[in-house]
Amino acid sequence: MRASFGVKERLKSKKEIELIFSEGKSIAKHPVRLIYRKTTIETESSIQATVSVSKRNFKKAVERNRIKRLLRESYRKNKYLVHTNTSHHYTFMFLYTGKEMPDYKLIESKIKEILQKFIVKEIETS
Repeated sequence: MRASFGVKERLKSKKEIELIFSEGKSIAKHPVRLIYRKTTIETESSIQATVSVSKRNFKKAVERNRIKRLLRESYRKNKYLVHTNTSHHYTFMFLYTGKEMPDYKLIESKIKEILQKFIVKEIETS
């Protein structure tokens, strides 16, 4: 598996994002929250993901974009955990809920914890 986060793996559908918020389940490890939903859409990638940072907590776009880059990079490096252990199609949304600017080590450790927790839940429900 390639460690890239290509266009086909990105979630862009507004309908699907709305469904994530209305029907999705959540896993949180402060300051990162994962909202996920099992989907019926058959895509080349088994998981489509997107990231979001609140404008309320970070007024400057530069700061929001920096956090989004950190979230995407840590997911890109650790997505193998999920891809090798799931058999269904999912949509993910990573939300940064903290109020201070994070460093990469914090984000990566939280993303790893969240993905491992997701795998445990996925195995229990299957």
